[in-house]
Amino acid sequence: MITGFDVAEVTRSDESLRKFLDSLPNIDKVGLEARAATLASRSIKTTSKQAFIDLAIRMIDLTTLEGMDTPEKIHTLCAKAMHPDPFDLAVPSVAAVCVYPDLVSLAKTHLRDSPVQVASVATAFPSGRSSLAIKLSDTKLAVEHGADEIDMVIDRGAFLAGHYYSILEEIVEVKGACGPAHLKVILETGELQTYDNIKKASWIAMLAGADFIKTSTGKVNPAATLPVVLEMLYAVRDWYRFTGEVIGMKPAGGIRSSKDALKLLVLVNETLGTAWLDPNRFRIGASTLLNDLLMQRHKLLNGNYSSSRYVTID
Repeated sequence: MITGFDVAEVTRSDESLRKFLDSLPNIDKVGLEARAATLASRSIKTTSKQAFIDLAIRMIDLTTLEGMDTPEKIHTLCAKAMHPDPFDLAVPSVAAVCVYPDLVSLAKTHLRDSPVQVASVATAFPSGRSSLAIKLSDTKLAVEHGADEIDMVIDRGAFLAGHYYSILEEIVEVKGACGPAHLKVILETGELQTYDNIKKASWIAMLAGADFIKTSTGKVNPAATLPVVLEMLYAVRDWYRFTGEVIGMKPAGGIRSSKDALKLLVLVNETLGTAWLDPNRFRIGASTLLNDLLMQRHKLLNGNYSSSRYVTID
């Protein structure tokens, strides 16, 4: 059990960071997976489902991160982000649109004065394998073009080689380059091999100043599995207990259905409480989830599923 720590002392040197990480309790794999499965089995009353669906919509980072992204696709994505269902203006807008740095200014123009934020991946996404100078330039470019949020990736090769302090220093540098933009740190949990490694990476990111910790790039499987999300929520909970500082959490990758989203909200509620059921504290990275949420919402209101043509094809 963590009994307390001083952030300045823990981050003072490689030795002090390593000592702190080694002091973290080991993960009970069986217990973690069983707890995640138990929470995922809990149902949400029909009378509450629309509220939870609307909440899930408000938490989405609507994402397109493909080499074939075009200006027209960004225009369509931004329009959908602001008005997910043009036939029902009661449907809330999503939290953010997430794009590559060179498309930030275009997204910013389309979103104008809407509440939808513009997020941008950076730091040699998705591999994270480049020089620090290029990563900082990548970040600054996105911020200069108007990005409200930066999603950076850690170097998983460096992590698995045990270079924890270099990862912490890199996150600190990127955080500085973000200026007013919020920083989400992507761990790429599918490549970290163990729950203990995911725990260590979560703590490194939080110690370095991350505003959010995020599971995945969406380019690697497995991605946002329920046990992984639960372990990262535990890290966020423990950080808050000892520092009083709020760190957000963002699962991404493989979240496609309303059932997936509602299971995540149950995990958040049971682990962190209702205060974290807020887009400022919890996000869902997805590209296709929104369509299923809209279909399920329409069924709740009208008693039947709409044609698949009711929603736009992303």
